[in-house]
Amino acid sequence: MKIALMDSGIGLLAAAAAVRRLRPDADLVLSSAPDTMPWGPRTPQYVTEQALAVAEAAAAHGPDALIVACNTASVHALPALRARLEPGVPVIGTVPAIKPAAADGGPVAIWATPATTGSPYQRGLIREFAQGVAVTEVPCPGLADAVEHGDQEGIDAAIAAAAALTPGDVRAVVLGCTHYELVAERIRAAVQAPGLPPLVLHASADAVASQALRRIGAAPAPGAPADGTVTVLLGGRTGSLPEHTLEYGEGRLLKAVSPVR
Repeated sequence: MKIALMDSGIGLLAAAAAVRRLRPDADLVLSSAPDTMPWGPRTPQYVTEQALAVAEAAAAHGPDALIVACNTASVHALPALRARLEPGVPVIGTVPAIKPAAADGGPVAIWATPATTGSPYQRGLIREFAQGVAVTEVPCPGLADAVEHGDQEGIDAAIAAAAALTPGDVRAVVLGCTHYELVAERIRAAVQAPGLPPLVLHASADAVASQALRRIGAAPAPGAPADGTVTVLLGGRTGSLPEHTLEYGEGRLLKAVSPVR
């Protein structure tokens, strides 16, 4: 079994780690184009062009499914990706976890890139799944880029700025960019108010990993032999994960249990 994941950069690590936990025997293809990121501020046409190139590089390796592990690409390029690759390769998009966050009644904050914040796509999800729930959309300029480059000071500054825009009574935060999942606990620490119940973070990695397995008719087998490989593609060429990905738990998991080629 081979599962491909695509993103502008290392935001795909969260979903890749989720697949690895569910199926340690699955071969993974991680396709990105870090030289073109960030995609968040770019035009839909630019995002679609780059996403198609990154996806086609992954598809050349014959995966059973492709996870679009990027909220921005899912917003702007999912129809084009499906038109290009399906039915040969099922394409699974990433949707912000607004529905489960709102199910608890809120208040809810949605942390996302500036381009996604306030977008018709996100506003549509709020109307569909969060009617009657107090929702605050929080733009997080610079956070994805800082995570991508392992810029610890930049991460702290971007999280602090977004936390300052987040109402103090928020009980759930939707992580609306896959990069943010790599620093989830730092976000929790910044937003958690003293004396209030634990903040709930809603991410997408586990859901998209499970959906990918369902689409190809594969059951989770977390006890399977941990012999799945990882192929890293950077701009379509075989490469390796940057060393600073080991600063994130997901990167360490992939490095520890997976032969990387």
